[in-house]
Amino acid sequence: MSQKNINININTHDTCETFCFDEEKVNRVQKRIEEISGVELLFKALSDSTRIKIAYALTIERELCVCDVANIIGSSTATASHHLRLLRDLGLAKHRKEGKLVFYSLSDDHVHQLVSIALIHSKEGVGNGEGNRK
Repeated sequence: MSQKNINININTHDTCETFCFDEEKVNRVQKRIEEISGVELLFKALSDSTRIKIAYALTIERELCVCDVANIIGSSTATASHHLRLLRDLGLAKHRKEGKLVFYSLSDDHVHQLVSIALIHSKEGVGNGEGNRK
């Protein structure tokens, strides 16, 4: 019976070589970590390429009707409505009806800032694989 030696090259320059932790820091963070629970849904909604395009469009034009959004993203009005409704249901967008048209806007300036900052961040090369590598 032959044995095979398998060499596993583990890159340790970005991990601790020994396991230890600062108990005070860990306890402090663990007590507050649940504060972030709603943020996951927010980022999940914006991680969809269609919805982030819609959110970005609403930072350029403060208000767009569903038909405008459909043309901007190259979809049907039904698809645009679906994505806008999801953004609205998560509190990221709001709507108003004017006659036969429905207009959407971002729910508040926080959402506008979030999208704008994410864009600036991505232009700096962070988040696209060009981040802080050494």
